[in-house]
Amino acid sequence: MQMDIIMSNNNTRAVALITGAAHRIGAEISRQLHDCGFDIALHYRSSEDTARQLQDVLQAKRADSVRLFCADLNEAGACEKLLTEVQQSFGRVDALINNASSFYPTPMGSISEVQWQDLIGSNLRAPLFLSQAAAPLLRASKGCIVNIVDVHAQRPLKNHTVYSVAKAGNVMLIKSLARELGPDIRVNGVAPGAILWPEQALSEDEKDIILQRTALKRSGTPEDIAKTVRFLVAEAHYITGQIIPVDGGRSLQQ
Repeated sequence: MQMDIIMSNNNTRAVALITGAAHRIGAEISRQLHDCGFDIALHYRSSEDTARQLQDVLQAKRADSVRLFCADLNEAGACEKLLTEVQQSFGRVDALINNASSFYPTPMGSISEVQWQDLIGSNLRAPLFLSQAAAPLLRASKGCIVNIVDVHAQRPLKNHTVYSVAKAGNVMLIKSLARELGPDIRVNGVAPGAILWPEQALSEDEKDIILQRTALKRSGTPEDIAKTVRFLVAEAHYITGQIIPVDGGRSLQQ
């Protein structure tokens, strides 16, 4: 579905706000939605150089189609401020992709308040308050929200208690928002499995153990996630309140 044929009364293209969009899965989501006609509100926190490089690549395909927005979503009022800036810049929002996420171990016995605030903040609090701030714009455009969750929302990852709890909360957030914001706004999620290895290094043996737990015995790619997001945004007009695992069958294992 080519979203660039869907215009508002002032002849503007549909707009997707993607958080954490400068690199990794967020960057691929930006590419996929841009390719199907969305203008991109590209949020980043500290990766300005990478964000500008991606902006240049996408705008070489379509001029003035990507605008950058810097925000630390854990700061008080940052979510509301970001939505205000996007509205002032584009005048509309048709899709909100809550992708930004902190991820690191928090072994029991060493969990700090700072870690709790960061992991809960980026993985649960920010998606909630961004969704709340975006709701009036999304309602006007009959738009949608897609949250990037994790297979570990259902299967806790050892030494990652706070992260797993935050993602589990995000799953319930998706279902709750689908009821709260329907019928005008669809809300869904995508739960990646072994897609990109964490920035904290894993040994080859550790990677192999993870892959052996999948039905397909191999890792996926950011494109697998991004294409699923694209489906939920552009084609899944009768789907809401659902989380699609993109995990190579990892969730099949007992």
